[in-house]
Parts: sequence; C-alpha cells; structure tokens
Amino acid sequence: MSAKAEMPANRHLSLPDNRVIAYSLDDSPEGGPVVLLSNPLCTNIAVWDHIVPVLNHAGFRTLRYDQPGHGDSSAPADLTTTTFDTMVTDVAYMLDALEISKLWAWVGVSMGAAKGIFFATAHPGVVRKLIICDTITCSPVNAGVEDPFGPRVASARREGGMKGNANATLQRWFGDAWLEDHPKEAERMRKIVLRTSLDGMETCCDALASETFDLRPLLRKVGGAVEEAVCVVGEKDANLPQTMEDMRGKIEEGFREAGKAGKVELVVVPNAGHVCFVDGLEEFVKLIPKYLQAEVK
Repeated sequence: MSAKAEMPANRHLSLPDNRVIAYSLDDSPEGGPVVLLSNPLCTNIAVWDHIVPVLNHAGFRTLRYDQPGHGDSSAPADLTTTTFDTMVTDVAYMLDALEISKLWAWVGVSMGAAKGIFFATAHPGVVRKLIICDTITCSPVNAGVEDPFGPRVASARREGGMKGNANATLQRWFGDAWLEDHPKEAERMRKIVLRTSLDGMETCCDALASETFDLRPLLRKVGGAVEEAVCVVGEKDANLPQTMEDMRGKIEEGFREAGKAGKVELVVVPNAGHVCFVDGLEEFVKLIPKYLQAEVK
C-alpha cells in the first residue's frame, strides 16, 4: 500500500470563534506516543505524507494540522488579528479537545518551528522533545531588515491567486536545479502551495511580519519547558545555518540555567534547503526517529 493510501482522513474541529482547524491524528500504532508535526507557511497537512509512515514504523502516532487559511483550516474574518500567541491558543484548544495532555515531540519547520517555541514556553511540560527546523528568530521589523512578506502578499493579491507565488516559493525553498531533477516531487509541492488561500497567506504573513513575533526572549526559556531540544537546518538554506547555530547556543544556555545536563545539537541536512524534510528526505528520515526514539519500545 502506498504512503498516500495509508494517510487518515482529515478531521475538522470548530474553534471558539467559529473558525475551523483541520487536523489528522493517526489511529495506529495503538497507544503510540504522539508527535505533532507543524507546517511551514503555504503548506498543509499533506506536506508530511512521506514522513508519517516512517514515524508510524518507529512506533509513533502523528498529529498534523493546517495553519489558519491553509488547507482545510479557515482564516479569521479579520486578517490582522492572527499572532503566534493566537495560533498557539488554537493548538492548545485542539489538544484539549483531543484529550492529549502530553506530546512526545513537536517537530516544526519554519513557521511551524517558531510556533513550537511559542507553544512550549507558554505550556511548559506539555512538549517533551522540541525539534526546531529552519526558522528565523523574529519578524523583519524586529530584525531591522526589509519586510519580504508584505510584497509577497501584495503580489498574490494582484495576481488573484497563488500560481506566481507558488513558483517563487518553490524556487526559494529548493532551487531550480532540484526542481528540474525531481519533477514529481516538485509538482506535489506545487499543488500543496496552491491550496493555500490568499486570506491564509495574508493572515500568517501578517503574524510573521508583526512586532509580536520575536523568539529571542523565549530561547533561554526552552530549557525549562522541555526535556530535550534539537535544531535542524538545511545546508543550503541561505544564512539560516548560522542563525540556527546562534539559536542553538541560546537554547543550550537555557538548559544549563534550568539545571539540565546535555548538549543541544545542531544538525545540518546536507544539500537541503528551507523545507529540509523534502529535498533532504533521505537524511531527515534517518535523523528524526533517532532523536525521537529514546526509551520508546
């Protein structure tokens, strides 16, 4: 049976403000600890389809969900109200509704990684292991650099769709050479990006561009919130290898301050870009079960 055929159907949960959050929770392996997979911008649940069977085989159930306005999740009526704090509240509500009090791990990429840091530090003890992949540390306004998000939204609005943005996004993430060499996977990713609504792109880009997005005050708090943390980055992801090395150092300082022994590791995925579990799939599926396994039988 193909990996796609094994994927459980998406489910839908009504949030208190009448928005819908779409999610997928594996039924098997029965009793397996839950690993939450948190998506990058402009993707949906399907982006993890190659990863889920690997984690299932290693003994884990996965919980995936769509960001606001992505996939089958609805965007808010006011597109300026979404922040990382409000998105964390959505996830906390979903976990409560599903009666999941503990996550074996949170594996997040890009926006999904940043959200993992917000969630873990807001809800200490809920996430056991935090795996943070390919994320910036703060919004452009906080970093003092030009905002890339607003122009992307404006371009998509002018076009009236995601086609042009999808092409540009895939080029940034993977580069033309990889896209040409992997046409089947490139097309799968293009279809995933195209399912993002314009409202979804705008509301999440607004959160990423907001002054409220700043991981730097939270990094040292990670050590007091989780038992283990690992940073992962694609080798070819612009300047993020250095950014995430700096982030790793701050997180490790927080672990020492919390009286926890052990080193926070930075893993560089060779030849991978921003969504390192796609173009770096072979290496990613080796390292993730390794860092998740611990005493799970």
